[in-house]
Amino acid sequence: MSTDPYHAVEHEVQTTLQTAAQLRSSYLRIRSTARQDSEELAWAVTELRGTLATLEADLEDLDESVKIVESTDARNFGLDDAEVQRRRRYVSDVRKEIQSMKAELFSANARPSVPSASSGSGQASPGPEREAGDGDDHQEAWAREEQQLIMREQDHTMDTIAGTLHTLAQQAGLMGQEIVEHNE
Repeated sequence: MSTDPYHAVEHEVQTTLQTAAQLRSSYLRIRSTARQDSEELAWAVTELRGTLATLEADLEDLDESVKIVESTDARNFGLDDAEVQRRRRYVSDVRKEIQSMKAELFSANARPSVPSASSGSGQASPGPEREAGDGDDHQEAWAREEQQLIMREQDHTMDTIAGTLHTLAQQAGLMGQEIVEHNE
């Protein structure tokens, strides 16, 4: 008889869902008090998005375990039909909660993030988030915005590294001059 992986994955999903709810509360609090371009708000958005992405991946695992139980005889796992239906409802409820959080984050973030997404170029992005009536368009816009955020963070990191390398090059030049002067 096979082991039912549902409970372990359900526990992970529940824990991550609680974390997402706490991050959502923090995000809402920060959004109501902070400037649109604040670092704290950007952090809250990034953390909430990352947690939601993890939650979606865990939910897919949970959904897969329910599908496995449904495709085989539920009795092989010691389950009755009512338990399988309860699990299916749980997956559906969590999926709705994730979509609700994403929609809230996405719609609230669409307005403030359009100017900052242009990174000062004076042009606003076309904003597919405004046309997010269809689930696929919403997901594409979500993924695009997530990628833009990652690229901005990487650009910032690269600028920091470039500054450090410039400083090291200057220090190496000064050390070379001191060695030449010392040898004379």
